[in-house]
Amino acid sequence: MTDKLRALQMNAENRRWWALGAMCFALFMIMLDNTVVNVALPSIQRSLHASTASLEWTVNAYTLSFAVLLVTGGRLGDLFGRRKLFLAGVVIFASSSAAIGFSPSDTWLVAWRAVQGAGAALMMPATLSIITNAFPAAERGRAIGTWAGVSALALAIGPVLGGFLVENVSWQSIFFINLPVAVAAVFVTLFAVRESRDETVARTVDLPGVATLTVGLAALVLALVEGNAWHWGSAREIALFALAIVGLASFATIETRRRVPMVDFAFFRSRSFLGANIVAFIVSFAMLAMFFFLALYMQNIRGYTPLQAGVRFLPSTLMIVLIAPIAGRLADRIGPRPLMTFGLLCVSGSLFWQSSLTVSSSYATLLPGFVLMGIGMAFVMSPMSTAAMNAVEPAKAGVASGILSMSRMVGGTFGVAVLGALVSTLGGSKLGELLPGVPAATRSALTSGLGAGTPPQGMPASVIRAGDEAFVYALQNGLRLGAAVALAGALVAWTLIGRDRVPVREGVASVDAAPGTPDAARLPETVGV
Repeated sequence: MTDKLRALQMNAENRRWWALGAMCFALFMIMLDNTVVNVALPSIQRSLHASTASLEWTVNAYTLSFAVLLVTGGRLGDLFGRRKLFLAGVVIFASSSAAIGFSPSDTWLVAWRAVQGAGAALMMPATLSIITNAFPAAERGRAIGTWAGVSALALAIGPVLGGFLVENVSWQSIFFINLPVAVAAVFVTLFAVRESRDETVARTVDLPGVATLTVGLAALVLALVEGNAWHWGSAREIALFALAIVGLASFATIETRRRVPMVDFAFFRSRSFLGANIVAFIVSFAMLAMFFFLALYMQNIRGYTPLQAGVRFLPSTLMIVLIAPIAGRLADRIGPRPLMTFGLLCVSGSLFWQSSLTVSSSYATLLPGFVLMGIGMAFVMSPMSTAAMNAVEPAKAGVASGILSMSRMVGGTFGVAVLGALVSTLGGSKLGELLPGVPAATRSALTSGLGAGTPPQGMPASVIRAGDEAFVYALQNGLRLGAAVALAGALVAWTLIGRDRVPVREGVASVDAAPGTPDAARLPETVGV
């Protein structure tokens, strides 16, 4: 047998790399589903005679259940076994994907999308916590870099693969494709991944904590998702934000009094863990808002098809695929702090560059910004994850991963909501300047459709042109806001993330754990400063 074949055999030496492969399979499935569905929405509408509201909830139901259950999924993995929860998540995700493909109506489709999001919430934290437990700290950055690169690869090919399948097979095929990926992930996991759990606590589920966190996060995410449609000052929005505050405040109060809390707030005494989560929120805020509204710009202002627009995002995602593993290795050698700071400066520069776009900008104008965004994201994502996971004990990796993923999801939702509000307010104000003689009702109708590519029927070309200019004006200011937020993120990374390199012996990798935390009692020796 050749050396190459021996290397492919599963053994004690390479088992962790097979485990990484299984986690990447699952992550690929989750991230692919995040992008591939948008391309299929028009076909779903025609096939199931779905309303516009149902189409919105095809996306929102998944986002809501996914974001709300991430922390719970991570903690359940810590308590009952990460491999066990991961496999349960894969089975739920794959089964619901099949059920979506066979849905007889839009109501069933939305319901199964919510179940699919719940399956993803069990899988996502487990992928990172299993990697954390499988790899020693000195190799963890490299493994997480590969994990981040696979995530970007799925995001990159999602629109392209989705467009091909929808055009040449059917919209159902984008969900059925999850089945063979799930089978591969289950097969490799069963043979390569050893079970791990938090052995320091009893297997007790913090039901009051789960309930209050679920209610608080669900109200917050729903308020953000529907804010622009329901209007931010409406009674429904105010009620949702009030419920979110009550739910999350109750959760924080309950957790400080539980013997086995779902979230140990001592995590946040580690400056590296706190900084990584703030950066996760900020970088998702900036990136997802840019991708969402530049997609609208390219399709509805510049006239690209969804597939053409998806292809034009490839420079960003391909940069992440290529550079993220390198950034992971560098994080092992020099620590995540300088890499994250550099990456956020690149993200800020990218958004500032993109803010110079006009109604008639060519793709060549946008291309440098897309490349710079990809470089920045690559230098942020894997070092950020490494910093967060090295800041807690491996026994707590599941809930730590869930918190980090939740920070990213909520940050992205905030970004889209805030930029949407800017488009509505600044765009509406600009329309008033450009069209002073147009009746207020007409301007209101134009404002509600800014960037949608579907102006009210019968509008003259000059009015449509004014709508495009108003949208671009608002987008320019939104991108500048994103650049400022990313710049603040660079300052957070430089200030909060520990200066330490990877520890020599396994344990808590953060040397900045506060006194009194479980981590502070057994700080490891470190290499370098």
